[in-house]
Parts: sequence; structure tokens; C-alpha cells
Amino acid sequence: MSDTLPLSHSPRDSLAFLGRLRGVPVSVILSVLIALLVIAPLLAVFSYLGAPTDGLWGHLVETRLGEYLSNSLILVLGVGSLTLIAGTGTAWLVTLYRFPGRRLFEWLLVLPLAMPAYVLAYTYTDFFQFTGPVQTLIRDLTGWGWRDYWFPDIRSPFGAVVVLAAALFPYVYVAARAAFLSQSVCALEVSRTLGCSPWGMFWRVGFPLARPAIVAGTMFVLMETLADFGAVAHFEVHTFTTGIYRTWYSYGNPAAAAQLASLLLLFVYALLMFERYSQGQRRYAHTSTRYRSLPAVPIPGIWGWVAALFCFLPLFMGFLLPAGILFSMVWDARDVLSLPRLLELTWNTATLGLVTCLVICTVALGAVYSARRGDHPVGRFFTNLALLGYATPGVVIAVGLLIVLGATDRWLGDLIEGSLGVSVGLIFSGTLFAVVYGCTVRFFTVAYSPLSAGLKKIRPAYEDAARTLGARPRRIFSAIHLPMLRGSLLSAGLLVFVDVMKELPITLLLRPFGMDTLAIWTYLLANDDFWQSAAIPSLTIVVVGLIPVFILMRIGDNASMS
Repeated sequence: MSDTLPLSHSPRDSLAFLGRLRGVPVSVILSVLIALLVIAPLLAVFSYLGAPTDGLWGHLVETRLGEYLSNSLILVLGVGSLTLIAGTGTAWLVTLYRFPGRRLFEWLLVLPLAMPAYVLAYTYTDFFQFTGPVQTLIRDLTGWGWRDYWFPDIRSPFGAVVVLAAALFPYVYVAARAAFLSQSVCALEVSRTLGCSPWGMFWRVGFPLARPAIVAGTMFVLMETLADFGAVAHFEVHTFTTGIYRTWYSYGNPAAAAQLASLLLLFVYALLMFERYSQGQRRYAHTSTRYRSLPAVPIPGIWGWVAALFCFLPLFMGFLLPAGILFSMVWDARDVLSLPRLLELTWNTATLGLVTCLVICTVALGAVYSARRGDHPVGRFFTNLALLGYATPGVVIAVGLLIVLGATDRWLGDLIEGSLGVSVGLIFSGTLFAVVYGCTVRFFTVAYSPLSAGLKKIRPAYEDAARTLGARPRRIFSAIHLPMLRGSLLSAGLLVFVDVMKELPITLLLRPFGMDTLAIWTYLLANDDFWQSAAIPSLTIVVVGLIPVFILMRIGDNASMS
């Protein structure tokens, strides 16, 4: 291949030449560029590992670091165990058995996806605190005083575990249910002929076959648990996320905050590596080519009602009870949040969600398509790095972006002022660009995964036939790939919209002045003890979030039947 450009060439020819230089395709260069944009904030965080902190890091190690570690470990173990039991157990019951309310539970168990964990924290605090209705009723019925009885403190690590598990178990439920629906009844019938009890059938056949999906859902829950800021901050449970926020804003020490964030990232990535290597060489797959859908086995007598109760409890804790509390709080709300202000917050939230949806889906589609056209080890490596953004807590991403964008603003400001003599101030920091950039880093994987799965379902024979007819790559993409990816694009967009709408730390730390969202206003009102008023934006988040959740569930059902 010649290393000289042809005499006449278009910009596309130049780009193609640069891409093929030294054997590197354009698709690999595009994958590397996308990955570098996504991981730039994470690299900025790690760059502060050896920076001086004026003694604050030593103070944190002596006073707070042990508490951050222990509380984070308690949350990971507690929330992981509860969500694994609730999510897998309910998915197995609604998929394999018939009992009262089973059809309703199949749909209703996804409703907590629309309920952010910090909203659950606010509602449960109002409901179970000393002046709340539960303890007030206890005192009215018994005549007890303040110190005459014991009641668990909801604002504790125990309360945080319950609230986070109630909010996050649907992620395990959705993954496990999809895995169980894909299993053939043939394998389960063989286990029954060999004398397996219902529990043995689940433990020896159903669970091993669904294990990759269940583990993926559980790991997602653990990442969200470590990334949570609103709920643990409200419960005053000191974790890495609250420590990073306090170190940056209360102590004004970016270096110490970045070092705390680096330690949290190492903890998160250690979990990912543990999950990957825990599987070892074990593989579970169907060996039969025969497939029959799973029939619902009736559960007789009282045991059917026990199964219904098992499915009802997580639904009640994760959605029905907090939704009822929210409605009652809205009814008693004081006039702190006016209707025009609520509409403005809803507009800001929807605008941010839609803009971020378009950006993330475009970037993810470019990354997926680049991986499709050029399967190169370098491209795969950098794409895998970019996928780590979802395992990174939002507060860590915000800290990294403040470092990156702050340095960029200073450099551009000095350059423009030196060239033109004009002071421009902040260009990227504190703008909508910063929020969208942070959400792109955080939720890139949310869009990439369904798009990658959808593109893998498109047979290469379609592309080969189009090429024989003279179609160029752009034409193949617009005429074949894009129409066949509509379902995956819709799923990716809805998932991103729901996550961005509920996102708190990134929007709280990076938002432009005056650009408040429903999540931010909920946090601010609850932080100032305006419980009833905080219920208004909270309920708005839930109502708006229910729409994409139901659409996603419908798409999932259609996919499982196809």
C-alpha cells in the first residue's frame, strides 16, 4: 500500500487513508476516539492519586475512611442479597407457576423502576419517623411515651439497605425473567423425571441456565448501590459518594476528593473482576435442540397464596406503599412549589432527557457500527474501557469532569485573552454541555448494550447482498441497519431517558445556574425538611417514568415471544 495521497481526493478519501495508515481501519480510530471521550473524566480522577492534599487525606484515613468502607460493604452485601432473593424468586414464580394474581405481578413487579431510591428514602422517613403515622398510631393505641418503646431507626444503614433493595430488585427480576422465559421445558421435564423436587429443579437446572443473566442483573444492582448519593445522604449513612461530595464542597479540596473517588473506582472495578473470574470455566447451555414454551404449573391451596404474598411484598415496599405516601403528602403539601415552577422543572428534566438521549444514542450507534465494520483488538479494548463508565458512580464522573472541563476552560480562556484581549469566563463548566457530557459517560453502556445486541441479530447475508448490488456502506446503514434497529433504538432511548430523569449527583454538581430538574428540586426540598413539598416533584418523576417503563416491558414481552 502506498504511503502517498492520490492527486485528487475528497475529505472522505483523506480520512480513509489516515484510517488505513499502518493497517489501522477508520472504524478502530472512531472507536478509540469515542472511548477516550468517555473515559477522559475517569483518567482525570486517577491523575490526582499522588497530588498533595494539605494533610486532609491523612485526616480522612484516620477518621472517616474506615466508616466509608464498612458502610459501603454493608450496603453491597445487604442490598445484593435482598435483590437476588426477591428478584430471582419472583421471576421464577411468575414464569413457572400459576397462582392468584400471577398475570398482574408479571407487569406490576417492574413498577419500582420508575421510583428513584432517594424518593423512597424521603417517603419512608416521613412514614416511619417519630412524628410519622406509624409511630403516632403506636403511641395512640398503647398510650406509650417517647422512651417507653423501641422502634428501628429508618435513617441507618439498615434503612438504606431496605430502601435500596426495594428500589433496585426489578433489575434482577427483569434479567431473571427474560432468562427463564428463554429456557425450554424439555430440560426441566428431564429433571422432574429424575426425581427433582420443585426446589431441586430450580437449583440444579433453572438457576444454572439463567445464572449469567442473574449475575449481570445483580452486578448492576451493586454498581447502583455504590453509586447512590441521594438516599444515603438523606439517611446520613456515610459512604464514598457522600464523602467525595463533602470533601469537594465542604473542605474545598479537589485533590482529596479525587483520591477518594479513585479508591471508590478501584473498589468498583474489583467487584467487576471478581464477577468475571468467579465464573471460571463453568458454562451452562441447552443440549437439546427441541424447544417448547414453559407451561404454568398451578400451585394448590394455601401455597398459592404464599407465592402471591412473596411477590406482593417487594412490590408493596418498592412502589405501592411509597406511591400511597406520596399522594397523601401531596394532599397536605404547603404552597412552596407553584404550578409554573413545577412545569418549568418538568420542562428542564424532559429537555435534558431528550437531548442526552439523542447524544448518547448517536455516540453508541457510532461505536456499535464501528465495532461491526472493523473487529480489531485495539477497538475492542477501548470499547470495553468505555463500557466501564456505567460502573462509575455519578459523583465520581462529576468530579472528573470538573477537573477536565475546568482545565479546558482555563486553557481556552488564556488562549483567547492572549490572542484577542477578551475575557470569556467559563465555556464548558457549569453549562448544559457539562451535564450532557457527564450523563453520556454514565449511561453510554445503557444505550450500547441493546444496540449491540440488535445489530448482532442482523445477518451478514443482508449486507453481502446489498454490496453485490453496488450499495455503499452509508446506503447499507440507512436502508438495512437503521430500519432493523428501530426497536433497539427505542429501547436504548427509553432506558437512557428514565436514567437521566432520575439522575441526581451529575445534574446537582454540573448543572448550569438556574437549570434545576425535578430530581434536584426534590433533593433540595427534602434536604430543607419540606417533606410534603418534595413529594410534588417526586410524584412527577414517578408518573413520567411509568410511561417508558411500560413501553419497555411491552417491548421485552414481544421480544421474548418472537
